[in-house]
Amino acid sequence: MHQEALLKEIRRKIGDLSLNDEIANILNISYDAAHRRTSLKAKFSFEEALELAKYYQISLDQFLGTENQLVVKRTQPVRTTEDLLNYFENSLKILNVFQNITHSKVFYSAKDIPFFYTISDSILSRFKFYVWMNLLNQDKFLSPFHEFNMEYHSVKNEMLKDLYDKQNVTEIWNDTTIMSALRQISFYYEMGLLKKSDVDLILDDLRKLIEELESKTLEKTNFQIYVNDLVILNNSILFKNEQQCSFFVPFSMFGYMMTNDKLTCEDSLSYFEHQIKNSKSLNESGNRERKMFFNKMYEQIDRLKQNLL
Repeated sequence: MHQEALLKEIRRKIGDLSLNDEIANILNISYDAAHRRTSLKAKFSFEEALELAKYYQISLDQFLGTENQLVVKRTQPVRTTEDLLNYFENSLKILNVFQNITHSKVFYSAKDIPFFYTISDSILSRFKFYVWMNLLNQDKFLSPFHEFNMEYHSVKNEMLKDLYDKQNVTEIWNDTTIMSALRQISFYYEMGLLKKSDVDLILDDLRKLIEELESKTLEKTNFQIYVNDLVILNNSILFKNEQQCSFFVPFSMFGYMMTNDKLTCEDSLSYFEHQIKNSKSLNESGNRERKMFFNKMYEQIDRLKQNLL
């Protein structure tokens, strides 16, 4: 029964492709062996079922027989620069199934500035990487920022950023979304680990990012920012298209639990939509309200630059 349900889900995802060819290629078995499994004359091993579910991003929750139990995946722990770069590369692999730009949608509860914006080759991204490694590294290497020369950018990072930029994105922000970045800059400056000249460059880069986001709310139809000061945002992310979905819930800075369970994704989508109903759209609001929101962030940036003398 479970095997039949799994095969039905795979058929739905592959469309007109040959089911036997797909199974044979993924499991590295012969065509005849694949046919025996697809005709239910032979059973998948547990490992084979997991491999297929992983490849096609199929949630195993639907086979548990209860609505209140979930099979979730978690990201690997991040302790080194290599771990962090691998984290971004693995994120790209997971999200590649959402490359269908026309029908894919992303919902992001932005407690902090979405990390997709700070993984490029910029001084802001370099600083964020420096902060992440100081907070995640168990050896606590508090070296000055100007001496930080670890690899922080890769082609995979850029591909992940581009993938996100091309999606139909809805982000929910509030007045505190920018605060963690500003507090990090202030903290490392006061610790004597960040030069004033670097502070100015990082803040200029941060302001440039906010300006780009403001422009996107005016120019891009596939990008929406909503402001909601009524709920506590938590950096959860929902990716969905017509065939599948992935819901990510953070449990640490770069630790996420992920599920492809359809009911869970539907519940999270319903919650996002409810938040949006109680939020203010920066895309659809008048110039005055939009400028007021972004000007608050510009003022926070300028104030910090003046205070750190």
